[in-house]
Amino acid sequence: MSSGNAPSAFAPFGHRAFALLWTATLISNIGTWMHDVGAGWLMTTLNSSPAVVTLVQAATTLPVFLFALFAGALADRLDKRRMLIIINLALFAVISMLTVLVWQNRMTPLLLILFTLTIGTGAAFMAPAWQAVVPQLVPRETLKPAIALNSMGINISRAIGPALGGVLIAGVGLAAPFALNAASHLVIITALILWHPDHRTTQAYHGSIVSEMSTGLRHVRHNGPMLATLVRALAFFLFASAYWSLLPLIARSADEGGSELYGTLMALIGAGAVTGALMLPRLQGRLSSNQTAQLGTVGTATALVVLASSTAAPALMVAVFLGGLSWIAVLTSFNVSAQMALPDWVRARGLAVFLMGFFGSMALGSVIWGQVATATSVPTALLIAATGLILGLMSTRRFIVGQGESLDLAAASIWPQAPTLDPAASPDQPAMVMVEYRVAEVDREGFLDAIRALSGERLRDGATRWELHQSVEEPDIWMESFHLPSWSEHLEQHARMTSHDAELQSRVRVFDMRASGPVVRHFLLSG
Repeated sequence: MSSGNAPSAFAPFGHRAFALLWTATLISNIGTWMHDVGAGWLMTTLNSSPAVVTLVQAATTLPVFLFALFAGALADRLDKRRMLIIINLALFAVISMLTVLVWQNRMTPLLLILFTLTIGTGAAFMAPAWQAVVPQLVPRETLKPAIALNSMGINISRAIGPALGGVLIAGVGLAAPFALNAASHLVIITALILWHPDHRTTQAYHGSIVSEMSTGLRHVRHNGPMLATLVRALAFFLFASAYWSLLPLIARSADEGGSELYGTLMALIGAGAVTGALMLPRLQGRLSSNQTAQLGTVGTATALVVLASSTAAPALMVAVFLGGLSWIAVLTSFNVSAQMALPDWVRARGLAVFLMGFFGSMALGSVIWGQVATATSVPTALLIAATGLILGLMSTRRFIVGQGESLDLAAASIWPQAPTLDPAASPDQPAMVMVEYRVAEVDREGFLDAIRALSGERLRDGATRWELHQSVEEPDIWMESFHLPSWSEHLEQHARMTSHDAELQSRVRVFDMRASGPVVRHFLLSG
């Protein structure tokens, strides 16, 4: 239940940096949705095969699956603002080139796919950094409404962009949406230049980029709330991708269908999403994030059934409005759950894994539903996808969304200073930490339960292996050990501990019978 002093849905707009970047992102996203409508419709004029048309959606989303984790590792170690400026400059150049080729009628299906892949790659490198800066724009207590407002902004642009794109295609030409999208990136660049974030201390030690990517993956693997969010997201997006990828074909085959109907349907998805975003603050006091996601999944399945059952424009409009409303309910629940489950030090990498799951399942789903529609029909593919959504919801119901919302993930520097390394030793040498506990027999079960919970913290924060051994000679002696890829990684581990992790560690320490507490020893791999 929400508390009486919970921040309002629009509280983040009281922070200048958030308001500035939110407005610029809204304008840029309008350009992006115009671009997406243009690309989808352009492909239907070049090649109307469902298997080919759905490749546009796949080419948009596949790069995020391939590059997001690498991009997240970069974002966690680089200046995010500078990184975002450079990427937006590159996207402006690429989209401008695409605009010229479309204007000159020199576009081919292969060229369109290659341009879409390139633009998608730029988006892949931008997405983790963009998601990770949100906590820098607002205090933690307003993070949840900030995420919801970001989702609402995306969907306001979805309501405006597709309709505007459809009008531009019909009235000006196919090059117009691409030209305005290129210009919209200049707006983002200007906003980023005007934003002056507070200075934040960067990591003192950096391993290789591959090592940091591995650390991000291990964190997600051992972060229960994040893992549950990811499983539920995969089960939803794989099937929900059907109406995104097949919508151009639905619009083309509808009664009195065409580019204007396609733009209208895309706009109604956005309108439904904006309506849902405005309703979400009221639902927060009545439904949990998990229940909201469940309700949105059922709504999406219902929309797919209606899209499969009718070719009448009014019925399609109602269905996509419901689909947009349901989409925002699910997506916001997943986004909030992922953000709240991640501490700052690994936020970009953790969100990159979430985005990989999101876009990877969307890309895979687009290819699958295109092939299914080619082999059978578009309505059959939509009905199969609707069935999959319900079966996926039922099979993943034990993975609860929103578990991280109650955790305190603020940094907690409670570990003592690590010992000084011998000058002859390298900070890149693999390290091992051993912690000795003396536990009374009567406390054995409680100790084991507590230290097994602590093992997840060790693995989340950088350890590659964790073990627990009991002494044969002295059964009250227990030896915990965890291995790290380098001494530098262990030094970073000191700074990564959150208040929640500290609580887990305190639960273990109370079982040690010695007044001085557990004995900690550090080792380096020799040779």
